[in-house]
Amino acid sequence: MATYVFSDVHGHRAPLERALMRISPSDDDRFFCLGDMIDRGPDPVGVLRVCRSLPNACVLMGNHEDLMMACLNDPSDPLATMNWGMNGGARTSEGLAALDEDEANDLVDWVRGLPRWAQATVGERRYVLVHAGVRMGRVLLPSVWNDRTTAAYLRAQDPEDLSWIREEFWGAPRGLSGEDGTGPVVVAGHTPTPYLERMASEVDREPLGPDGLARMVRVGGDRWDIDCCAAGGAGLGQVLVLCLDTGEEVYEPVGEGE
Repeated sequence: MATYVFSDVHGHRAPLERALMRISPSDDDRFFCLGDMIDRGPDPVGVLRVCRSLPNACVLMGNHEDLMMACLNDPSDPLATMNWGMNGGARTSEGLAALDEDEANDLVDWVRGLPRWAQATVGERRYVLVHAGVRMGRVLLPSVWNDRTTAAYLRAQDPEDLSWIREEFWGAPRGLSGEDGTGPVVVAGHTPTPYLERMASEVDREPLGPDGLARMVRVGGDRWDIDCCAAGGAGLGQVLVLCLDTGEEVYEPVGEGE
């Protein structure tokens, strides 16, 4: 059994499917999608379908799903409609409108129920999985990290931070691993890795690879940013599927028009 994680596909179904084909997952493998399946790219509904169909998948609410639900929960709210539209929501809205009513309602209900955090243990390493990050200092760190204390720590976070935080998380001097390094690694998306150049000091490598495409970056060793700019489209963006067991990074660039 292998554990895979990806985030911020933003409607680019074709490169996501290519990455999954290269992995060729078995029925025993598990997946964590950290949100932002929708908006901007050409096929957000297709990405929703792919993510929902993955074996043993845990899919999280990203800030773009948050924007969508705020709009769909109260269509009369002009601010919610404007916020979603300004952030690429037209593609998703059009895609949902093209479905038959039952499938559209089914997909929306599925998104409405998505959690905002998850945790996983792979080998001897514990991972906290969120869309955007956590607010350091908001909640007292547990003296021992286990399933119960990790869940309590995450439940005590502001749900909005889990889906929206940026500078305060990546710019913090230390993550959750603590001075002894025994705490969990936080894996998140939301912030395209090139943005980290002005937010974080302890990055493990340049966010743009030799090919000029965005790639994942580790901050301080205990915060991993896996948003590889798929929203930026061809020439910059990639979809990454990361294997937590082996550290293998499977990238598929976003092509023109896909």
